[in-house]
Amino acid sequence: MAQPTVLFVCVHNAGRSQMAAGLLSYHGAGRVAVHSAGSAPGDRVNPSAVEVMRELGIDISGEQPQRLSDAAVQESDVVITMGCGDACPIYPGKRYLDWDVPDPAGLLPEQVRPIRDEIDRRVLLLLAELLAES
Repeated sequence: MAQPTVLFVCVHNAGRSQMAAGLLSYHGAGRVAVHSAGSAPGDRVNPSAVEVMRELGIDISGEQPQRLSDAAVQESDVVITMGCGDACPIYPGKRYLDWDVPDPAGLLPEQVRPIRDEIDRRVLLLLAELLAES
C-alpha cells in the first residue's frame, strides 16, 4: 500500500472526528493522509475539543467542519465512523471501522479529556497497523 488515506466521520465533524484527524496527523507525521467529515456538519469545531487538543500541542482551532461526500469515501482506504449511523456510504474494497466513542458536544474540557485519550489510544493502534501494512 502506498501512503494510506484515512477518513474520520461523525455527525457534526466538530468533535470526535476532528480530534481523531488531528491526532493521526500528529502521530502519522506525513506518513498517512488524513481527512474528516460529518453527515450533518456543525458551524465550528467544539471549543472543548480545541482546548484539550491544544494541551497536547495539537492545534485544531483553524479546522472547519466539512460535509461528508461520496468522493471522500471513495478516495479513502480506511473509513472510521463515530456515531454517524447509516449516513456513511459503503463501497466495496474499503476498510470500515466503527469506533463507539462518546460525543463531546456540550461537554466541559475535563469531560472531553477521557474521550480524547480513548481516541488517541485507538489512533495509535490504527497507525501501527497501517504502517505495518505499507
